[in-house]
Amino acid sequence: MDLVDGLKAFVITAQTGSFTDAANRLGISNRLTSKYVAQLEDKIGARLLQRTTRQVGLTPQGEELLARAPALLAELDDLIGSVSEDAKGLTGLLRISAPVTFGEMYINEMLSRFAVQHPNLSIDLRLSDSHVDLAAEGFDIAFRIGKPDLNTLKVRKLGTITSVLIAGQSYLEQHGEPRSPDDLVHHTCILDTNMREANRWVFCKDGQESVFHPARNFTVNNARIAKDWAQNGLGIALCPSFVLQKYRDEENGNLVRLLSDYSMKTLPLCAAYLNGKVVPKKVRTLIDFAVQDFENSNLSACQMN
Repeated sequence: MDLVDGLKAFVITAQTGSFTDAANRLGISNRLTSKYVAQLEDKIGARLLQRTTRQVGLTPQGEELLARAPALLAELDDLIGSVSEDAKGLTGLLRISAPVTFGEMYINEMLSRFAVQHPNLSIDLRLSDSHVDLAAEGFDIAFRIGKPDLNTLKVRKLGTITSVLIAGQSYLEQHGEPRSPDDLVHHTCILDTNMREANRWVFCKDGQESVFHPARNFTVNNARIAKDWAQNGLGIALCPSFVLQKYRDEENGNLVRLLSDYSMKTLPLCAAYLNGKVVPKKVRTLIDFAVQDFENSNLSACQMN
């Protein structure tokens, strides 16, 4: 048994609590994963995992090893990557998590541009509106809108995402255009429940803050659908600017930006990664690329009239 293979099998099994899940992550059989861990235990001379029919737990010796092994493996990967960089560039697997709509509309294209520069790097992108557990689920990096909650993560801010109030021209012709946040009480509202505080719309003007709590006339957990419903004349929606910036003017069709003399709350766009002494070079490189790519994309702006 290779010691590194044994450590990887142990770490992933301990993080997932399952030999089956670890085997899927490693791309090997369940039996081989268990064999690697058993051989590592023989080499160390101590039991690392408590095995039951339903789950796998850590012994005190396993807890001590798990506290140090991931950093050692990351440092080894970084060393090997640095040595081989001149010959092959970045190699290995990079597992990435991103929100569904933002991932579809921006992250996938950003990663395409990144992959062109690093053809030997394997990329595994998973889209989910849930905040994944990077350690337990084996992700290297997660792109998130809003500040991550976990203290175990490091965070690098890439930029900000603004929100825009919009409606279709057909809706405004029938119901009129609101001139202040107070007028919204007379209108049908479309809520994107993926937004934090989806039922709390905050408007600022001349240093004064106004808060409106929209009724749940239409609710959806997808910003692009909220934008489409507004465009179809169903009501007024609060959408992140990247959903509008993505489309050309003619594709946005009859959409009208409302209350443009009010500023809306902004949220940070962040790259979150595990808090350890060593950050793998492939993670650092992607984050640096994302910072510049986001700046060039101008997704924080909205040019609608």
